[in-house]
Amino acid sequence: MQSIYLLTLVILLVANLCSLIRAGLGPTLFDRILAANTFGSQTILLIAIYFFATGHPQYIDIALLYALIHYVGNIALVDYFNRQDEQMGAPTDGPTTNGLADD
Repeated sequence: MQSIYLLTLVILLVANLCSLIRAGLGPTLFDRILAANTFGSQTILLIAIYFFATGHPQYIDIALLYALIHYVGNIALVDYFNRQDEQMGAPTDGPTTNGLADD
């Protein structure tokens, strides 16, 4: 059973490395943000699998705390980009007429 945990940890580490590479090379800002989000989610999984492999209960608390920080960071990032779009004059999500004129 330990070999399955070890194999899973290695696969997640390789996936995290790929996410870091994408975050560094991403051609657009959205690609970099998405790669960072993927890295954070995979790190939570990595900590949780490590908890199951070692049986130390403090690691699940660390994974939950990291998940909370990751979630709050994502909300802050979305709010930041919404404010940037508003300052640049980008259209907001308002009522639309779907191209039909009111009679």
